[in-house]
Amino acid sequence: MPVSAPPRFDVDTMRAEFPALHQSVYEDTPLVYLDNAATTQKPQAVLERMETYYAYENSNVHRGVHKLSQDATDAFEDARQAVADLINAPSSDQIIFTRGCTESLNLVAQTFARPQLGPGDTVVVTRMEHHSNIVPWQMACESTGATLKVWPMHDDGTLDMEAGRQLLAEEPFLLAMGHVSNALGTIHPVASIIDTAHDHGVPVVVDGAQSMAHLPVDVQALDADFYAFSGHKMFGPTGIGVLYGKYDLLDRLPPYHGGGDMIDEVSFDGTTYADLPHRLEAGTPHIAGVIGLGAAAQFVQDLDHEAVQAHEDDVLQYAHEQLATIDGLRLVGTAPEKTSVCSFVFDDIHPYDAGTILDRLGIAVRTGHHCTQPLMKRLNLPGTIRASLALYNTREDVDRLVKGLDRVQTMFG
Repeated sequence: MPVSAPPRFDVDTMRAEFPALHQSVYEDTPLVYLDNAATTQKPQAVLERMETYYAYENSNVHRGVHKLSQDATDAFEDARQAVADLINAPSSDQIIFTRGCTESLNLVAQTFARPQLGPGDTVVVTRMEHHSNIVPWQMACESTGATLKVWPMHDDGTLDMEAGRQLLAEEPFLLAMGHVSNALGTIHPVASIIDTAHDHGVPVVVDGAQSMAHLPVDVQALDADFYAFSGHKMFGPTGIGVLYGKYDLLDRLPPYHGGGDMIDEVSFDGTTYADLPHRLEAGTPHIAGVIGLGAAAQFVQDLDHEAVQAHEDDVLQYAHEQLATIDGLRLVGTAPEKTSVCSFVFDDIHPYDAGTILDRLGIAVRTGHHCTQPLMKRLNLPGTIRASLALYNTREDVDRLVKGLDRVQTMFG
């Protein structure tokens, strides 16, 4: 039987949707944007939808009887449904809007974990976590006498699965882990890990900040207890994030902030609170951000995910192959299952120096510890140079990066 050809992805048509990619920097040098793990660029559909809100629908939500308020409220709640559809949440009531993935994780740590933790309890995080998925759990443990335990990793950037199984067998209070490593690109086997955790009665909080732009996410298939992510890393605006949770867990959470829109009735004798999701969304929200996120969710939902993944995998493999040919360069993070991220170091050139020269050549990468200092300590590195990809990047972008790195070596040689 003949093998079918991989689905075709028209990257030129896709790139045309992103205005920022077509600018020049530093004396008419065309931009090569390889900092997508920090934030993705925004397609025209997202930009236009936010502009339409501010130009024609600008009003507060949930509070007005006039048409602008009703239109804004409809757009706001339509965006909530679009996000629910994107991740296959059972109900839009399980979509809580926050300021970002960081706030989503803090919300769970402070309202779910902290009230239940005590001496003798443990919370498990992996060695590869972003600081946003370490510090909230440290704070909760320090204030309650609980203990934070670390799931170790192998040198190639994969988790030590046997060590993890032993940790879960000890029945910790909670496991918090990323879906994809922001520093190494490792795709963790979260579905099987969640199954194992649940066998021991352990709820799992998943940091999905790096997965949403690259992987199809089905929270019901994963059976995730909580799933957190940011808008700006999936082609949406900054300042907006999402917390998904199983309904029975979310419904137990007390309000995180007090104020408008999260109340049922207020008196000086006491206050009763609204139902989900509004109980966890105090105050005037980032309305334009939510509406923009809804447009981004629809943009991602409409993609041919098989074609996008085939394209991204091709560019990532090409990048690995080309970078491996550069003398004195060492790739960091070589897990068999990974996406979007090429981290690397030079033997004798500091990442910051390399990144500065690349910037002058129009090539945007990220340098440093990438908010993963415990990971860098494990790897015995001060930081890395990180080139992170998105669906609009090309082999030509990689060629520009390799040429730029040749220039870096020449200047420091």
